[in-house]
Amino acid sequence: MKIVVDTNIVFSAILNTNGKIGDLLLNSGKYIDSYSVDYLRHEIRNHYDKLSQISKQPLSKIINTEYFITKGIKFISEEQIAEIIWRSALKLVKEIDIDDIAFVALSKHLRCKLWTGDRVLINGLHKNGFKSTIITNELLKYRTDLETI
Repeated sequence: MKIVVDTNIVFSAILNTNGKIGDLLLNSGKYIDSYSVDYLRHEIRNHYDKLSQISKQPLSKIINTEYFITKGIKFISEEQIAEIIWRSALKLVKEIDIDDIAFVALSKHLRCKLWTGDRVLINGLHKNGFKSTIITNELLKYRTDLETI
């Protein structure tokens, strides 16, 4: 399965590498192809201080954890996404959260699901007709089902 990973997923994994999300990002490469936009890296770096403060970990530990969490994600430049897809993504997110436009655009570009834990985003996208989302428990079930085959 191919998925797009958004910022809140990576933040969660950085803050708790031993949780479900960290486990999925670190141990699912055999079953799940993870993608994200370059903007994700920018977002993480903009929130280093906040991540360090919440986790009570030094910045060096946050940077190291970021590396391990994101090393299995294939990053795609936003420039590779067609303008028509950007316009479509804008219509979907403009009333929800414009900061999520790149993730929705990449999901449309790759024709895959967007993995997010943001319920407001999921509900808003579904209301706007975009149903290509997946939550952590669904992804965990998908991987577990494949592991038992």
